[in-house]
Amino acid sequence: MQILNSLLLFAAQTSFIVIAVLLVIFAIAILIARGRFKPELEIQDLGENFDRFKEILEFEILDKKKFKQKQKQEKKEHKKAAKKSEETKRKIYVIDFEGDLKASAVESLRQEVSAILLVATMNDEVLLRLESPGGMVTGYGLAASQLMRLKEKSIKLVITVDKVAASGGYMMACV
Repeated sequence: MQILNSLLLFAAQTSFIVIAVLLVIFAIAILIARGRFKPELEIQDLGENFDRFKEILEFEILDKKKFKQKQKQEKKEHKKAAKKSEETKRKIYVIDFEGDLKASAVESLRQEVSAILLVATMNDEVLLRLESPGGMVTGYGLAASQLMRLKEKSIKLVITVDKVAASGGYMMACV
């Protein structure tokens, strides 16, 4: 009788484990199936379609010589506009400043600001990602003066604080 009870208990435990494994596999299959049917967003540039239609109409309306001249003129204008856009393109320089009590990152900031001042124009912008628990006033005063160099050259300066900018970090952010 004891052997029969042990055998029935073993069969029950085994069937419980098999059913649990099958349920897990079934749940995974459902999750995978749901993942396949994610909605997708498709973006079409309608301007390109209109340009193509315009080109087809011009090809039909104009004679070949005028059509080719018009294409050459549009190509020249496109190159000229692309060159002008590249010249006036605004650049954003990103500086990460992670301060400490001794303000040991100030020397690195000074070098980065000096490098940016060599190449930046008034159209450009500097983004300083600041994180500082505060520290020595003299060190952070020097850091603030480095940021003032950017402002004096009329370069836009944006300072963001992710976690904390205490004491000297706050002084930098106020620039």
